[in-house]
Amino acid sequence: MSLTNTDRTTAGMAAISARAKDAAAKAVPVAQRAGTTAVQGTRQGVQSAMEWATPRMQDAVLGAREWAAPRLDEAADAVTTTVAPKVSSALRAAAHQVRPPGPPARTGLSRLLDWRWLLGLGAVAAAAGTTAAVAMRRQYASATAAAKAATEPDAPRQAPADEPAAGDATGSQVNGQVTTPGR
Repeated sequence: MSLTNTDRTTAGMAAISARAKDAAAKAVPVAQRAGTTAVQGTRQGVQSAMEWATPRMQDAVLGAREWAAPRLDEAADAVTTTVAPKVSSALRAAAHQVRPPGPPARTGLSRLLDWRWLLGLGAVAAAAGTTAAVAMRRQYASATAAAKAATEPDAPRQAPADEPAAGDATGSQVNGQVTTPGR
């Protein structure tokens, strides 16, 4: 029978379908085993490649760092001595150009009316007023004491007959009531 000429009957088609299903049923487990084996082989290959490459990469990175460090130091020194002063002066010039003009200098009356000056002047005036008030109070107290001393005689004062003596037991209160102890 040729490959191009097939039996296209229902029975023939069923037979072909059955053979295809059998072949597929046999191929699936084989493919699964092959896939599992391939994955395991790939894992082992990657693991061994990683074990082989890790120390070599670490050595390469260390070598690159050892090579680059002195060159970076030399470059930093070169920039510091040659470029940095130029950059610094350029930045200062730019800052000078960008800085806004300051407020005009305050002189004369505007300076005297500044709130700090006014606050200080007020504090000085308050201190001077307090000092003057205390001095006047002391002067009034001393003048009053002197006037009182000048008007009183030097002899001790005798109590009049209508006033009770200091040893009496009667006394008067501010409201005018006279009380005796024991009553």
